[in-house]
Amino acid sequence: MNTKPAIISWFFHLNRKKIGIIIASFIVFAATLSILTYEGTKKTVALTVDGEKVIVKTHASKIGDILKDLNVTVKKDDFLSHSTDTLVKNKLNVVWEPAIQVVVQDNDKEESIWTTAKTVQEFLDGEKITLYNYDKINVLPDDPISENMKLTIERGFPLVLKTGNKEEIVWGTSTTVADFLKQQGVTLGKLDRVEPNEKENVGPNDVIKVIRVEKVTDVVEETIDYAVVTKKDSNMAKGAEKVVQQGQEGLLKKEFEVVKENGQEVSRTLVSEETVKERQNKIVAVGTKVLVAQVSRGTTTPVASTAAPESGKEMYMSATAYTAYCNGCSGTTATGINLRANPNVKVIAVDPSIIPLGTKVWVEGYGYAVAGDTGGAIKGNRIDVFVPTTQEAFRWGRKKVKIRVLN
Repeated sequence: MNTKPAIISWFFHLNRKKIGIIIASFIVFAATLSILTYEGTKKTVALTVDGEKVIVKTHASKIGDILKDLNVTVKKDDFLSHSTDTLVKNKLNVVWEPAIQVVVQDNDKEESIWTTAKTVQEFLDGEKITLYNYDKINVLPDDPISENMKLTIERGFPLVLKTGNKEEIVWGTSTTVADFLKQQGVTLGKLDRVEPNEKENVGPNDVIKVIRVEKVTDVVEETIDYAVVTKKDSNMAKGAEKVVQQGQEGLLKKEFEVVKENGQEVSRTLVSEETVKERQNKIVAVGTKVLVAQVSRGTTTPVASTAAPESGKEMYMSATAYTAYCNGCSGTTATGINLRANPNVKVIAVDPSIIPLGTKVWVEGYGYAVAGDTGGAIKGNRIDVFVPTTQEAFRWGRKKVKIRVLN
């Protein structure tokens, strides 16, 4: 059976309205089918843009085309997980992170750096910037990196720190002396001082001196010397001395304020003084009486007595003789006797520490005499007897004699 004519016949029997509906439906179907076919051929790409993840369906053939479609411009310092020439595959995961600018002030050097680092430590590691223990930075390692952040790095340098008597090499950064001491844990006492002063800036190889200052009280006891007071005594032979009162030293207490720097005394100020014990002066009686020995009239030589007195302290002396005209002799004795006017007087020169001046003595071979003179060479157990002439002095010579001290 031939159906074609029947269909054609049926088609022509349709009215125009129905024909229009059929054509429109066909066009919609074709368009829908075309859209479904187009969408179905797209590839799905996971794209992370500046931290935000989006799903993109695309017919783009390369990663660069996708970014271009999204109006994303990739700079040289940006992070892109795949190159722009990478072919697009279904379920591809692409990450793009734009770089931000960071300013680094490293001592006197300043530099702007683009980075995609998330933290300060990551940035320093990426730029191979090493910080040492003695360096200082104005941010913390875990701080996040932000746009136009400025990192200020102060590099440490060596200095000499003298604290009291201790000296050491330390590291510091450019700052004031006060801040440097704080960094080093050095505390200044109330009287301490520092050189240079605390407001000065420190620099490489500077020497910082901390002078430890202290004030202490020092109490000292000093002796007070006694004076020797002489009193004339007309009842004693001239030149004779007698201690009337022994001297005693006094005691004085002094209080000083002592300033020490690094343990060494630099100043001492007298604050007060007090006499703890009064001194007692030594009083010595000095004889003024002139003794003149009896002279035998009509004789020109001393008369020697052979009979020794029965009383008196006995001792032995080395004896020589001298005249009123010997070398260096003035003719007047230490007790004031004028030997030239009294050539026959009996006088001996003695060491006053052995025989006090003014003492009456008896000398073997010379007789009774008075200890009325001294001599530079007359020391210890030695005497010098006075004779009128040089010949008699020569005849006397040097001999050992016995003497008796009579008073």
